[in-house]
Amino acid sequence: MAEELGISKGTVHNIAREDLCKRKICSRFVPHKLTDEQKAKRMETSGDFITMCDKDPSFLRTIVTGDETWCYQFDPESKRQSMEWRTPSSPRPKKSRLQKSKVKTMLIAFFDSYGIVHKEFVPAGQTVNSAFYEDVLKRLLRRIHHVRPELHRTGQWMLLHDNAPAHCAIRFHQFFAQRGVPVLDHPPYSPDLAPADFFLFLRLKSIMEGAHFADVAAIQESVTAVLLSIPKEAFADSFQKLYERCQQCVVKDGDYFEGQ
Repeated sequence: MAEELGISKGTVHNIAREDLCKRKICSRFVPHKLTDEQKAKRMETSGDFITMCDKDPSFLRTIVTGDETWCYQFDPESKRQSMEWRTPSSPRPKKSRLQKSKVKTMLIAFFDSYGIVHKEFVPAGQTVNSAFYEDVLKRLLRRIHHVRPELHRTGQWMLLHDNAPAHCAIRFHQFFAQRGVPVLDHPPYSPDLAPADFFLFLRLKSIMEGAHFADVAAIQESVTAVLLSIPKEAFADSFQKLYERCQQCVVKDGDYFEGQ
């Protein structure tokens, strides 16, 4: 532009910033480039969820949700986490680029608005396939019987999980139909609408990032301690945030929204 207009780059820069109010910004990473069909599905699912919440004030308290995630022996801090307060004359801190360790363990956790209902760690070498996940769900049902007797007695609860291949096999529709447990619809490529992703795992990893653990047992011990330390109010708030996120999804015509 400077060459074409015959002016300096500084002048072009000032015109862009001061006169045209332009700012150079970085791209924002999103989970997936959504198609129109996927956006429509997100809108439909979010709209249905909002309707159910508006009809029944206790609806959010009947949801049990969960997912799985990797927990690492070492997971480096993000750039934002490693920021430091410095004076203008201080040198800029330096940080070497580090990668996640290969030693890791997979956590499966389910929770409701009152706290953790069930958690377990996947044995080393075990793949989370449909057969294994069915066993996990059986253990979840036993835990609900033990720690949420009212839900078990009335049967007035429903499951929310994502569309991972191991979660949506036909056998699971039959599994829950036989037990009278409704499964809430969840749109594809929507971790922003999954409390396990935008709340529980995000909170867990923000605490554990930057820490070094001796072995898998130490990772699991730390994960358990963090989960136990999360206050009940935070779990209830995560479901209220799900309602608000569904509202934002509808406003954005099914697209991802800022502040996720």
